[in-house]
Amino acid sequence: MPKKVIEINPVSRLEGEAKISIFLDEKGNAEDAYFQVTEYRGFEKFCQGRPAEEMPRIVSRICGVCPWPHHIVSAKVLDQIFHAQPTKTGEELRRMGLAAHIWYSHSAHFFALAGPDFILGPDAKPSERNLLGLLRADKDLTVKVLEARNHSHIIQQILGGKSIHPITAIAGGVSIGLTEEKRKEIIQRAEALVEFSQKSLELFDDIIAKKKIKDLVVGNIYKNEYNYLATVNDKGEIDYYGGTAVIVNPEGKEIDRFDPKVYYEHIGEHTEPWVTAKQTFVRKIGWTGLKSGADSGVYSVGPLARFNIAEYSTPLAREAQKKIIEQIGRPIHLQQVSNWVRLVEMLNAAELIIELAKKPYITNKDYRVIPQEVGGRGVAAVEAPRGTLIHDYTADENGIIQKVNLIVATTHNIAPINISVREAARQVIRNGNYENEAMLNMVEMAFRSYDPCLACSTHTPHGSLPLEIKIYDKKRTLKDVVKRK
Repeated sequence: MPKKVIEINPVSRLEGEAKISIFLDEKGNAEDAYFQVTEYRGFEKFCQGRPAEEMPRIVSRICGVCPWPHHIVSAKVLDQIFHAQPTKTGEELRRMGLAAHIWYSHSAHFFALAGPDFILGPDAKPSERNLLGLLRADKDLTVKVLEARNHSHIIQQILGGKSIHPITAIAGGVSIGLTEEKRKEIIQRAEALVEFSQKSLELFDDIIAKKKIKDLVVGNIYKNEYNYLATVNDKGEIDYYGGTAVIVNPEGKEIDRFDPKVYYEHIGEHTEPWVTAKQTFVRKIGWTGLKSGADSGVYSVGPLARFNIAEYSTPLAREAQKKIIEQIGRPIHLQQVSNWVRLVEMLNAAELIIELAKKPYITNKDYRVIPQEVGGRGVAAVEAPRGTLIHDYTADENGIIQKVNLIVATTHNIAPINISVREAARQVIRNGNYENEAMLNMVEMAFRSYDPCLACSTHTPHGSLPLEIKIYDKKRTLKDVVKRK
């Protein structure tokens, strides 16, 4: 008799701690599956009582994977709390740092986390299916990856004071300006990033020419139809620094548009007792559970959502986007295509760095506006590598934080991740083939395509952890439920 429940615990190649529970029927086919976040940190609670000006430095330490988006969006919130609107120079320096991090983060995900599945194959041994295996398989490629990442690392360091945990974004702008010498260095390094990004897209073209990989990318294993959320600028182009929030349905039709400052009127937050992360939904549709499709309130964020909603603002990235649309169409509901799109966004980010560095005012000395008052509520959004990131703070008249709400990209994506994992498991786990490690890895690939970052997504709307333990007998009959009081 086959097992009734199998676990992948812990799951691999992601930031944070989680497990996948797969429930099997009597024939050994996957019947259901859940992606369960198992850690809890609660940044929202311990930020209360802190001086508001500390927030950009605190939240950048949520994790080392996406510190820049938290740092930048936090400073945007402080602009409102301290009533200090940055100058164009200050704002563009922030934009440049965020673009550098988009490149840095996407390159880490593709080449270290998702890439081994494509370059080495999903059925490669676990001991080989990683960055070291990639190094052994293609030393020249690995060296080029590390060289390019070093360029983006140094650009971040120049703009942020530190590369991993930046410290320069503050209320009213940034704390340091850009010298002419450093401007030229950034342009030179970003040009190298443009070239590497183009080579990476060529590499992916070669990878998906292989039938097995092409089937994974454009086949139905990872196909699920969602609503999508992203922010766009006044021209309707993708805006990583955050503009107007747009939601489209699975057909690509716009169903909502709003200022992120009033996000709570348009998206809701939902908690399930089996996971420590919130789940979000389109308010006008409501929470409909873990299902996809036009009548579902579930929506997704990230590279694929941005690709489906808007155009890129730079010429080479627009051409790369057009090429994908010509091959697959749009909107795209094939989740593994998000790894392809990340390479397009690397190209877009590198082009953006050059564009911003060439602005005539970028080395001006007016990179900060001094705050004159403090207090109130601030809400802002940016597009993190993984998707839309929202910070919401309230401070008193002394600038002390009273309330914090964070909705991070992985929070938006928890429901889609669960749906993708469940549907992938149903397709690949059949007739008790769960002992085949490659099959289990293909289930993991479903969540890995979202590049989840769990450290900052583990919290609840209530500031407490709703824990529920369900006890089943050997026939999977529910016998008791134990809840946290």
